[in-house]
Amino acid sequence: MKMLPPLYQTNLENHLSESELLFLNLLINVLQDIKEVSLEKIANALPVPILFESRRKKIQRLLSLPVFNIQRIWFPIIENWLTQNFSENQRIYLVIDRTKWQRNNLMMISLVYERRAIPIYWEFLPRMGNSNFEEQSKIFSQVIRLFNKYQTIILGDREFCSVKLANWLREQEVHFCLRLKKNEFIENEDEFGVL
Repeated sequence: MKMLPPLYQTNLENHLSESELLFLNLLINVLQDIKEVSLEKIANALPVPILFESRRKKIQRLLSLPVFNIQRIWFPIIENWLTQNFSENQRIYLVIDRTKWQRNNLMMISLVYERRAIPIYWEFLPRMGNSNFEEQSKIFSQVIRLFNKYQTIILGDREFCSVKLANWLREQEVHFCLRLKKNEFIENEDEFGVL
């Protein structure tokens, strides 16, 4: 059985019992083998000598533990990984994007690293369509503290080009590059006042 990378293993050991951690490792191995995320297919492939329904319930119980949330499990892993891969005050690029995924509206913040996007935080929006400033600032508020030791630059497409968001990001002392719609213009602060 393949074990989790040490960075993950160490953090999970702080939150899970030995049997929970062993079962999680087993689940991850099964997921890698079957390459499916269906609860029934995972339960069917799980090499545990109990009834199918018991395997399914065991998986549900593990995944519904309160410890399995982004702030307690994922954020410490990201913080440790950042410390290992970036020096203090190094420039870091974060990308914000929203996409429709099946019948869900998903907003995600990712870290650009070696031409890849590593998911940092994601949230399903309660409705379809573009996000608004309140949703955007709420999502950024979840992750900005993770990057306060670095020169953080936010990249966003036209959906995120709003004066409110730009001013809010400036207040957070975060740099940004937000794509403008072709019919929008920028005023120089010195000539026309504050945005």
